Amino acid sequence: MTRREALIKRETSEVKVRIELGIDGSGRGEVTTGIGMLDHLISQISRHGLFDIKVIAEGDIGVDMHHTVEDVAIALGQAFNQARGDRRGIVRMAHAIVPMDDALAMVALDIGGRGYAAVQVVFGDATIGELPSDLVRHFLQSLAIEAKINLHAIALYGINDHHKAEALFKGLGRALDEATKIDARITGDLPSTKGVI
Repeated sequence: MTRREALIKRETSEVKVRIELGIDGSGRGEVTTGIGMLDHLISQISRHGLFDIKVIAEGDIGVDMHHTVEDVAIALGQAFNQARGDRRGIVRMAHAIVPMDDALAMVALDIGGRGYAAVQVVFGDATIGELPSDLVRHFLQSLAIEAKINLHAIALYGINDHHKAEALFKGLGRALDEATKIDARITGDLPSTKGVI
């Protein structure tokens, strides 16, 4: 099987991002964005999806974290899109339901080539750690569009904002892991009646 890996470099006037991704990994994550909570959340995708992810981002987070969060999401989405290769033999659709203490999250996705995100989560506070809460939704939407996945992520309930966000990212990791697995019954075929993804 071809190694499913990607290296993405993205540089704008505000942020410089480098991402290395191995889909068939062991869950090793090295994430340095300058935003501790973002590092923590991306590490959940790595650990619970068993992806090897290395992220290095340098940006002016003192002014506005938005650009760093957005550019990391864009680059990580591009890495997932690139690393999947021709998509032959993949499971394609998957879901995960993840509890974290008081919170319960559900993530369902289809990596069929169309980027779309429906994210439903209500946060009680303006920030989670130092990360503005609204950027959690924006990260997931930007990643889904660039990864060309149809993503539905719902925090069904919860009290603690950190727990809700973390359950969503753990669920994303689990669902991506399942969807990117190779199904031995269709190795070499595309999981689509159209013949293309």
